[in-house]
Amino acid sequence: MVAMTQISCRALLLDMDGVLVDSTPAVARVWARWAIKHNIDPDFAVVAAHGRTSLNSIQELLPHADPSVHLAENDWMERAEIEDLEDVVALPGAQELLSTLPPSQFSVVTSATRALAEVRLRAAGLWQYIQRLVTASDITRSKPDPQPYLEGAASLHLNPQFCVVFEDAPSGIRSGRAAGARVLALRTTMADADLRTAGADWIINDCASLHLASSPKPGYLALDLPTGEVPRLPKIR
Repeated sequence: MVAMTQISCRALLLDMDGVLVDSTPAVARVWARWAIKHNIDPDFAVVAAHGRTSLNSIQELLPHADPSVHLAENDWMERAEIEDLEDVVALPGAQELLSTLPPSQFSVVTSATRALAEVRLRAAGLWQYIQRLVTASDITRSKPDPQPYLEGAASLHLNPQFCVVFEDAPSGIRSGRAAGARVLALRTTMADADLRTAGADWIINDCASLHLASSPKPGYLALDLPTGEVPRLPKIR
């Protein structure tokens, strides 16, 4: 019998890319094209951009450019990512989790813009389950700032301390922890060492690793996690 750990919470705050949707090949293609255009190492750009808004990443990668250039490059990035939907699919367990969760007990919190988030969720066959969505279009400060997950909890009328954040990126883990939530990390894109250093409370392979159990507390969710899972290699190292 597999040993399990149970988490109790009021709601889940779910990152999109790397948690619900596998967009890694598309993201890597678009950011590599952009990096080559600006004489930046493509591998470095892909890792640097992971888990944050594209504007925040562009500002950091082009520190001496004019703000108008940052905005223009960000517009280019959004169009390019919306157009590249090849290989964008739901990650294991994502559809099963979303179809089982009460819609009032989860919110999707992503660094993608609202337009890009909708396109990717539709491509992955998950859009029908989403009622609450916090995107880069709704915030002024990107992960690792706590604002995204503070807004996610507010969309559910909850204090973040009653929520569990699902994240795959160190910046997102730090955002969730800074907001006051506990964080369940998924090893879909990053190595365990990076996830632990960022402050993850638990680590699993993906959403297929967990089971939504019956909670003895009304209004609460109970999540069963395996304690001895064989780690899967991440896509970004």
